[in-house]
Amino acid sequence: MKLRAHAPHVRFGLALSAVAALSACSNEGELVIDQGVGIASVLTLCPSVGIPDYTGDVTTFRDPADTTVASLDVSAAMTNLRATCNDTADKIYSEATFTVNARRSDTRGARTVELPYFVTVVRGGSAVVSKRIGTVTLAFADGQERASATAKAGGFVNRADAALPEDIREKITKRRRAGDQEAALDPLADPEVKAAIARTRFEMLVGFQLTEAQLKYNVTR
Repeated sequence: MKLRAHAPHVRFGLALSAVAALSACSNEGELVIDQGVGIASVLTLCPSVGIPDYTGDVTTFRDPADTTVASLDVSAAMTNLRATCNDTADKIYSEATFTVNARRSDTRGARTVELPYFVTVVRGGSAVVSKRIGTVTLAFADGQERASATAKAGGFVNRADAALPEDIREKITKRRRAGDQEAALDPLADPEVKAAIARTRFEMLVGFQLTEAQLKYNVTR
């Protein structure tokens, strides 16, 4: 799964895969792994945030049956996705803000365009925990071709579901002495550890709520 900090794209579908965030630093509530054997990872309680592939853009047509440039009405794209997370409570809350930049083909008259977007929390790469729909409103002035608007989306994760079991934490953080056979082994490669990490990994995905026709257009254009 591909994730970017700003205007990211993530492969969309039930095959979404969760990954642990890699970092050399940590914040409160994060498990730091660094035992001097080449391992430097941070496993955070906060979900990864991104935009699924093909859902960060939307195009509307004056005639839905005609998807040529001559029929194009409005095109819009999400950008500047930024996320914050509060993991101090039993319900971890993540909030994402983003900008929508839009362009219309007919600049005559003032016009307001509303575009629906979704925010979905996914666990373990495939299990949908929640989904909400919001709307971003774009206001075009008379004679104006472009318009921008900002919006935000949020989601909750149960802290207990995002935390690793104590026995798995012990496996990961167990101090290894130089020369021991297991000192050269990456604990994150252990199948049991990998499975436990996958169960505690969450993603918050944001994108335009597309129709089947709009999604098909994004995929095939």
